[in-house]
Amino acid sequence: MSSEATTPPKRLRTAVIGCGYLGRFHAQKYAALDHCDLVAVVDSDRTRAEEVAQECHTRAVFDFRQLFGQVDAVSVVVPTQYHFAVAKEVLQQGIHLLLEKPMTVTVAEADILIDLARKRQLVLQIGHLERFNSAVLALHDLLQQPKFIESHRLAPFNPRGADVNVILDLMIHDIDIIHHLVQSPVAKIDANGVAVLTSEIDIANARITFDNGAVANVTASRVSTKAQRKMRIFQPESYIAIDFQEKKLSLHRTGEGEMYPGIANIVSEEHNFANSDAILAEIEAFLNAIRNGTAPAVSGQDGRDALATAIRISELLQS
Repeated sequence: MSSEATTPPKRLRTAVIGCGYLGRFHAQKYAALDHCDLVAVVDSDRTRAEEVAQECHTRAVFDFRQLFGQVDAVSVVVPTQYHFAVAKEVLQQGIHLLLEKPMTVTVAEADILIDLARKRQLVLQIGHLERFNSAVLALHDLLQQPKFIESHRLAPFNPRGADVNVILDLMIHDIDIIHHLVQSPVAKIDANGVAVLTSEIDIANARITFDNGAVANVTASRVSTKAQRKMRIFQPESYIAIDFQEKKLSLHRTGEGEMYPGIANIVSEEHNFANSDAILAEIEAFLNAIRNGTAPAVSGQDGRDALATAIRISELLQS
């Protein structure tokens, strides 16, 4: 046995750029982890930056460029229209990046970021948080070959996401999950929607057909009276229902015997998951990918694929 001591893993120096509603949570998670250091939080609003910095026992910075040379990894949680400009400079400085969704405004911008990260061998993870929902994580062992998926993501109006339409605000979560489940290029999209409270589309439905024959019927609304986040997945010999909000998954599959001649019995089981901290799980996955040199849980390509589909739906509705 070697007597040499094991070299402890490097403590990653981290920061959060953007101290709004979601950025504050990112800062809290980095500050709580004992295997990284939260070097600073950044916001052009000095009061907000100082408030979050004090809360997280770090320093406030008002220009993200002041971080260069001082950090290994950052979360970028600024408004969507600034994602590309900030992310590009961050990657050019050799800094690993967790970038909130939607990844960028255009697919061309997403391609530039993916290429930058690849050339510089940096982790580029996209903040599709629902991937870290415990009910979604439990799906992997149950999936065979999804043929039809139906999702509903409904929410009361919140001005916090009103800088983009409901497709880029809410539906993109389900679009990302569906791409992840189906693993096939999009062949055709039909969509309809309407603006209700804002000048952008506030409620929309899209029917997405994939090259492998799978179909997804996706509905999103930010003008509903109650919140709902549900998905149903139909595949040969089984049906899976997920309630993202309640952290529940039910599986209905064919079993032994027949309930009618030639029709198999249905066996059902339900799984309830304890509340988990999806943002913490997302950040830990990001840091682990950096330490281990592995692909991120939600790659730049994943973010690009979800964005491309969301933009196609948006364009159909605008036309």
